[in-house]
Amino acid sequence: MNTTIPPRAVVLLLVLTLVWGTNWPLFPLATREVSVWTFRAVAVAVAGAALLAVAAARGQSLRIPAAHWGTVVAATLTYLVVWNVASTYAAIWIPSGQAAILGFTMPLWAALLGWAVFGQRLPARLLWALALGAVAVGLLMWRGLNAYAQAPAGFALGLLAGVGWAVGTLILKRRPVPVPALVLTGWQLLLAALPIGIGALLLGDGPWFWPSAGSVAVIAWIALVPMAIGNAAWFSIVGMLPAQLAGLSSIGVPMVAMVAGAVVHGEPLGPLQWAAMACSAAALWLCFRQR
Repeated sequence: MNTTIPPRAVVLLLVLTLVWGTNWPLFPLATREVSVWTFRAVAVAVAGAALLAVAAARGQSLRIPAAHWGTVVAATLTYLVVWNVASTYAAIWIPSGQAAILGFTMPLWAALLGWAVFGQRLPARLLWALALGAVAVGLLMWRGLNAYAQAPAGFALGLLAGVGWAVGTLILKRRPVPVPALVLTGWQLLLAALPIGIGALLLGDGPWFWPSAGSVAVIAWIALVPMAIGNAAWFSIVGMLPAQLAGLSSIGVPMVAMVAGAVVHGEPLGPLQWAAMACSAAALWLCFRQR
């Protein structure tokens, strides 16, 4: 495996870690007045439209070749639809930092699926990184056992979010879509809005109403920053790095989520959490250490 990491990928990873890590504690605030389905339907639609508008303003073609629409739809359903619904419910039912850790088991699933389905193997350096990531997840899951016992559905949905993300990433890596990252991300977000919007109509809030200014501000922030900018950064990283390395590179996000959850919601931040973050930092160092 080529271990050369483009400097642009490192910059994008820093952006991704910041905007996604601080995003998790906002989920309970975004769903105080509206359902998970309504929140996500609005957020993905706004984010997708914003990214396509930016792409058009930059003179990029918004066309996706017809032969690649199957890939786009499959990746959207497995990643963006599953992830957005499952991760939000998980962050509501269990502490947001713990939900982030479960969702970011994605590198473990990506490596396992890549090996089992495609016969992909990781070099020793990335195997050690994966092991450190697994230790970090184990430490944090141990601290959250009480929360998982009280809300087993939150635990299951957190893991489902990670699996869906891994499958969607592998689909895009096996058959890359030859369009700019802004265009690919924008169309995927708009496509995700369709099934999530149907869910909002069936399972949402009943009669239409306008939420408070605070809820609107939180939803707008999540749509335009973590969802639009964060997903554009993620799909750019996926285009530059192998799937397993791209997945492992995201392991820093739960570290930020844990600190943000402690600041915003007073969630636990003790020795186990710090040990887990140290393991995550070591895993990141192994990911990006040049040979």
